Amino acid sequence: MNELQRNAGLTNVELASRVNLSPSPCLARVRTLEKLGVIDRRIAVLDPAMLGIGVTAFIQVKLEKQVQLSLDNFTRSIDRLSQVMECYLMTGDSDYLLRVMVPDIDAPEDLIVSKISRIPGVLSIRSNLALKRISHKTVLPIDSSQPVQIKSCNSNSRRVDRSAKPQHDAAPQTRFDGGVSIDALRTFDHNASL
Repeated sequence: MNELQRNAGLTNVELASRVNLSPSPCLARVRTLEKLGVIDRRIAVLDPAMLGIGVTAFIQVKLEKQVQLSLDNFTRSIDRLSQVMECYLMTGDSDYLLRVMVPDIDAPEDLIVSKISRIPGVLSIRSNLALKRISHKTVLPIDSSQPVQIKSCNSNSRRVDRSAKPQHDAAPQTRFDGGVSIDALRTFDHNASL
């Protein structure tokens, strides 16, 4: 998992070599992780500065009421805005925290005034501009010296509905090849031999 997080473009042969497996069991493990939903998708990480997207802003949004209809409406509206890279439902003073990326210093104002403030139910908006990115990671902190616990995912916690993906049966099942078991709590043992 760590190797794929660092470079999802590795061929199966390259990956197998790095994790000291033969290609066939390595491919079986990757396919199992994909089937379980642990590997959600594979993407290319682009350099925003090279594409002229040099401004990052953090926007806090407070809604008039935290009723389900308002929350759902806000979520749908935010999902349509390509500038919103991340959106979190928060505790504390604001209801949502957005991380947006835009090309220039004027773009956050346009996004706030023309789009976010027009979403029904928005009470207040506060924004901050990032001066400099100090650290940015896409690799989750997985301790490869320990078995990984793979938990059943609550589909409501996902940002985007991926209903086209096969849903996994919640009933306990038997152990898969590659050290992965599917239960309410799943374990993936990196060091398990096949």
